[in-house]
Amino acid sequence: MATTRKNSSSTLFTLNVELVDTTPLIWRQIVINGDASFAMLHHVIQAAMGWQDVHLHEFRVGNMRIGVPDAEYDEPDQPVAVEKRIRLDRRLAMGSSFTYLYDFGDSWEHRISVEQVRARDDRYNDGPVAGVEAGERACPPEDAGGVGRYQEFVESFESDPYGEETEQMRTWAGLDFDPARFDRPAANAAISRMLSNGWIK
Repeated sequence: MATTRKNSSSTLFTLNVELVDTTPLIWRQIVINGDASFAMLHHVIQAAMGWQDVHLHEFRVGNMRIGVPDAEYDEPDQPVAVEKRIRLDRRLAMGSSFTYLYDFGDSWEHRISVEQVRARDDRYNDGPVAGVEAGERACPPEDAGGVGRYQEFVESFESDPYGEETEQMRTWAGLDFDPARFDRPAANAAISRMLSNGWIK
């Protein structure tokens, strides 16, 4: 679990993140300090899932939209709150659930629930905490066309792994791509680098 030294929240949130409508389910369990911003959570989700952060995103917490305001996509009657200015512990509590939408074209919807809110203990240094405690299945490749297209690829991969259509998709996604594999150490290493370099806070 990654930390950096400076004053931080005395609480830790355990979040369960599920990529909606994927079968088998793609999910991650994340731990993050309670005073983290939604901007920090965005970057942690990107690294935990395996996305590359090349598309727009948005959180929906109740009726509130949280993200990076964009005049092209924002609705005048429902403005987007600036994610850097909003702390998790000001909007979330035990049992809360909300959504994170990534890539407005492919519409990758993530369902997020607060599984636990606990006091920080001696295992953690002072400073931001973020990491992945568990998870299953690989993140879909960027620009895969959404859940429906990706599910077709997974079914083809499992039923006809050396078929022409499967090979084309694997060549595009990367020859080592395996839908069943989740590399937790790599995800945590990416989060640790972002924290230690001050890229997220």
